[in-house]
Amino acid sequence: MIEKKDIALERVVLIGIITQDQNEEKSKEYLDELEFLTYTAGGEVIKRFTQKMNMPNPKTFIGSGKMDEVMHFVKDNDIGTVIFDDELSPAQERNISKILNCKILDRTNLILDIFAQRAQTSYARTQVELAQCEYLLPRLKGMWTHLERQKGGIGMRGPGETEIETDRRIVRDKISLLKSKIKAIDKQMAVQRGNRGKLVRVALVGYTNVGKSTLMNVISKSEVFAENKLFATLDTTVRKVVIGNLPFLVSDTVGFIRKLPTQLVESFKSTLDEVREADLLLHVVDISHSNFEEHIDSVNQILDEIESKGKPTIMVFNKIDAYESEPYDEDDLIVEKTKANYTIEEWKKTWMAKLGDNALFISALNKENLNEFRKRIYKEVREIHVTRFPYNHFLYPDVEEIE
Repeated sequence: MIEKKDIALERVVLIGIITQDQNEEKSKEYLDELEFLTYTAGGEVIKRFTQKMNMPNPKTFIGSGKMDEVMHFVKDNDIGTVIFDDELSPAQERNISKILNCKILDRTNLILDIFAQRAQTSYARTQVELAQCEYLLPRLKGMWTHLERQKGGIGMRGPGETEIETDRRIVRDKISLLKSKIKAIDKQMAVQRGNRGKLVRVALVGYTNVGKSTLMNVISKSEVFAENKLFATLDTTVRKVVIGNLPFLVSDTVGFIRKLPTQLVESFKSTLDEVREADLLLHVVDISHSNFEEHIDSVNQILDEIESKGKPTIMVFNKIDAYESEPYDEDDLIVEKTKANYTIEEWKKTWMAKLGDNALFISALNKENLNEFRKRIYKEVREIHVTRFPYNHFLYPDVEEIE
C-alpha cells in the first residue's frame, strides 16, 4: 500500500503553453491553479515558463530554444522538479528527463501525488494506488536507464528488456488485484448504503476548495477535516442532519478540477456512487473566484460523465464574504464594463435569475444567510420525503415554521 510521507519543500519550475484553444489569460489561470497544486503537494514555485505554440512539440512538449532556457535556469538555480501543465506522453517524459536531468512531473502525476498524501482510508488508498499503477504502466521503460543494455540489434536486446517485461506483468497483476479489491469494497459500501433505509440523501458536489467540508461542518455540527488546500477531502463522509424534526443524510464528496486525469475519474467513480444515488445535489460554488463560471462547467461535465447531471440541484454560491468586484468608473467611455466589475446584486440579475429560488448566496465560514439556506433545503427535502412517505406528511410542518 502507499506510505504517507512528509514532503520537504522542493524548488519547482512550472511550464505551460499558449495555444489557439488556450489563450494567454486561460494559460495564466491554469498555471495559478498548478501553483496552488504544487503548494498543496509541498513545493515552492521559483519561476514559470510559457511559450506560444500551435500545438505541443511531440518530442519535448516545448520548443528547443525554450527548453535550453529552462535547462540553464534549472542548473543555475538548483531546481529539483519541473512540472508541466498538461499530461506528457511517456516518450516526452523520457526525452525531457535526459535534457534537464531532474525530476519531471505533469499535472496528472502531481494530482496523483496529492491524492496519495491525502488518502486516509484503505478504500481511498486502494483507489489512488490503482490510478498510479495505470499511469505508471506505459512509463516503465524510462525507469530502467540504470540497467546496462546492449546498444546493437534491432530491438536492443539485453537484460533490461527482460526486466521491463517482468515488471509490466507485475504491474498488470497488481492492477487486476486492486480492481477486484475495489469491487469487494464496493459491495460492502452498497450494503451500507442499503442499511440507511429510505432517508432522503443530499450530496455536496463542486470544484475543489470551494468550501464543501466547511458547509458540511456547519449544517451537520460535525468535525469533517477542512483546509484551504486543494483536495482536502478524498473520502466520502456521510452525516445525519435534522432540520426542524425532519432527518436526512448529507454526504461530502471529493472535489473536481479542470483537466482531471482520466485514471482518477475511473478510479473514483465508485466513490461518487454517493452522488449517483443522491436525491438532491447541492452544487457549491466559490463565487469569490474570478473563473467560477468555468468551474461550474467543469463540475457539470464530470457530473455528466457519472450520469448524475439530471438530478434536482440547488446552486449554493459560497464565500460571499470574500467576493470583491473590480472598481468601475461609469464616466470612463474607453473602459468597457465586464463581469469582473459586477457586484453580487448584478450577478443575481444575469443567468442566475433563471435559477429562481434554486440559487442561494451564503458564507459557510461566517455563517451568513444560513437561515435562508436551511429553509430552502428543508423545503426541498420535505417535498421528496412526503412523496416517499405519503402518510407521514402531517409530521412535518410548513417551512415557514422552521427557524
